[in-house]
Amino acid sequence: MNSRTAASKGPLIVQRRVMKAALAAVALVVTAGCSSDGGGLPIGGTSPSSSGTGTRASSAPRATETAAPATGSVKVVRTVTEDLKSPWGLAPLPEGGLLVSSRDEGTITRVDEKTGMKTELGQVPGVAPAGEGGLLGIALSPTYASDHMIYAYFTTASDNRIVRMLYDEKKPSGEQLGAPDTIFKGIPKGMIHNGGRIAFGPDRMLYAGAGETGDRGQAQETKALGGKILRMTPDGDPAPGNPFDNSVVYSYGHRNVQGLAWDDKQRLWASEFGQDTWDELNQIKPGDNYGWPMVEGKSDDPKYHNPIAQWHTDQASPSGIAYAEGSLWMAGLRGQRLWRIPLKGTEAAAAPQAFLKGEYGRLRTVVPAGGDKLWLVTSETDGRGSPGKGDDRILELEVK
Repeated sequence: MNSRTAASKGPLIVQRRVMKAALAAVALVVTAGCSSDGGGLPIGGTSPSSSGTGTRASSAPRATETAAPATGSVKVVRTVTEDLKSPWGLAPLPEGGLLVSSRDEGTITRVDEKTGMKTELGQVPGVAPAGEGGLLGIALSPTYASDHMIYAYFTTASDNRIVRMLYDEKKPSGEQLGAPDTIFKGIPKGMIHNGGRIAFGPDRMLYAGAGETGDRGQAQETKALGGKILRMTPDGDPAPGNPFDNSVVYSYGHRNVQGLAWDDKQRLWASEFGQDTWDELNQIKPGDNYGWPMVEGKSDDPKYHNPIAQWHTDQASPSGIAYAEGSLWMAGLRGQRLWRIPLKGTEAAAAPQAFLKGEYGRLRTVVPAGGDKLWLVTSETDGRGSPGKGDDRILELEVK
């Protein structure tokens, strides 16, 4: 069901060839010696001896890791900008500035993080916003310094897809996005559960959360794309080391993943919406089954990978997550709070803590801002909130 397209013309052909060669070299180095957890696994991948059946690779014993403190703190340093409309994805630029996507307007805007000034880059063609779909996650190319490519996940009239676009800030406002180059299409769409978070991992591969669109059965079908975490090269091909042969599927049994983050040991974590009972925070292993729709939250069945933490849906409904100061930070929509989950290795070191409860409404996206700082995006204008003056906004936080 991989519907990848390879439409590219002119200079992009050369650019892709150069990128593919560079990525092949990176993949070779990673497979040869880089480890994600001290247990001999390539970053983001499976054991080199993986048979492609989706089984877990065993890992050698690792040294005990220091636990994050049981309690932490959050300080709102300032409001960076206000009056954003249905903001969803956030991507900090290396030269300064924050790119933010608008789910319903289909636009990408650059925010000056010092002044709060907003400059619209342009509208992404083909976005068909409806329900929980529209222009969702955005990410910068792993070679952004040389190619200035922005990746975006969005809903069209027929599917969800991932494209990349050249960002040319020398052009006038509203005309700074190049024509979208579709690298992957055919991800199921729906009025609900479109997933949408994308992020490049430490292995420079692109990861995407794909929701099951309300069609529960496809979450357990490894040949379907819905209800999965997908892993692909920047060109949209199945990434080296994926657990299923010639497939972008990385893990399955998910309901609606909207948060992806890596810790300081390069381990992947994901937040997931539950239905009526339990939302989840999961540590992701390639090829593992996370249970939906057979189980929601923790279970006693060894076939399913249990979450390290779970919440009632009115306390979380989690979207974005970020790693900082030894903890994962999880933005809650319905829960209207920011959760801190202190880590020790692949487990929670203590009970999760809640911050900002009800102070800024629904919280959509949280992104590292360097050191002990985070960027936090609110989501009151998404049709389910109660927008007030200034909504929606980006906040700068100081966390411990």
